[in-house]
Amino acid sequence: MRKLSFIFGLVLVLAIPAYAQAREVTFTTQLNNYRGDGAYMAIYLTDSNGVYQGTLWIAGTKSKYYKHLRDWARGSGMNRSEYDGLTGASVTSGRTLKMTMDLDDSLFDSGYQVRVDTAVEDMRDNRADVVVPLTTEGAGKPVNGRGYVHSFTYDL
Repeated sequence: MRKLSFIFGLVLVLAIPAYAQAREVTFTTQLNNYRGDGAYMAIYLTDSNGVYQGTLWIAGTKSKYYKHLRDWARGSGMNRSEYDGLTGASVTSGRTLKMTMDLDDSLFDSGYQVRVDTAVEDMRDNRADVVVPLTTEGAGKPVNGRGYVHSFTYDL
C-alpha cells in the first residue's frame, strides 16, 4: 500500500505542472511629456476589490522614494521581497517602458486588475494612475492614464 501511495504521489507531482499554464504578456507604458525628473512607477496586480496581490515591476532604483507610490507601498508593505529582481531605471518624460513576463492563465478574466502608481520628485504623486482589468478581451487596447501615464497597453 505504501508503494502504491508513493507512486500515486509521484505521478501527481509530475502531472501538476502540465496543468499550470502561463502566457507571455508585454506591458507598455508611455509617459506624457512633462517638465521634471524621471518618473517612479509601480506596476502591480490587485484583486477585484483593489486588494494588493503582487508586484510586476518597479521603475526607479532608489527605494527611499517608493513610499510615494502610495497604493503600492501600502499593499506591498514595501517589503524588499515584493520587488527584489523587479526593478529598473526611472522613466523620463515622453519615454516608454516596455517589459515582458509570463503570467499564469488563472489571472486572466478572473477579476484581477493591473494598476500603475506614479510619482515624480517635487511634483504630484498619482495613486492608481492606471487601473485596467486583466482580461483577454482587453489585450492590445490602450488605456489613458490620469497623471504621468499617457497610455498603458498589455499584449498577449
